[in-house]
Amino acid sequence: MSRRLPDRLVVASHNPGKVREIVDLIAPHRIEAVPAATLGLGEPDETETTFAGNALVKARAAAIGSGLPALADDSGLCVDALGGEPGVRSARWAGPNKDFGLAMAKIHERLLATGSTDRTARFVCALAVAWPDGDDRVFEGEVEGQLIWPPRGALGFGYDPIFVPQGYDMTFGEMEPEKKHAMSHRARAFAKFAEACLV
Repeated sequence: MSRRLPDRLVVASHNPGKVREIVDLIAPHRIEAVPAATLGLGEPDETETTFAGNALVKARAAAIGSGLPALADDSGLCVDALGGEPGVRSARWAGPNKDFGLAMAKIHERLLATGSTDRTARFVCALAVAWPDGDDRVFEGEVEGQLIWPPRGALGFGYDPIFVPQGYDMTFGEMEPEKKHAMSHRARAFAKFAEACLV
């Protein structure tokens, strides 16, 4: 069941990379996307064990705090040889300083420690939209790929420099934003969201 959004919503994230990507994705729909930090909204604790659960926690908190519909993303990298880790803890692997160079090195070291040559992984995104009246929806997308080492590219953010999406020979960190937006996990979740709430 679809429910159209008004012309203003909150992007319930304090991650500048995610905010930038979501703002870019929503811009063609003529909706003003206001970052949560601009409204002075805090970050709720991500207490759930799934991407969808954490996305809903963030979207609901921002909708209640702002009185506007809120869009939240929870996403991460799931590495097959590491049993799906870091998964929902992807940001936490970067530590309090959000050092993704450290997080990427940790993945590399743990993969070497397994002795496995399997480098398959996927980026998963759950995009949740919540309205102040308590209604909410979740849309999910993922993209399969391979991990490489050393990291390549200074574009994107997070684990992008070590992830090569299936069918490509460049990392997300080497892709221009327009190219990544056309096929990323976030773009795939956003397409489902747009069909239900923006069309």
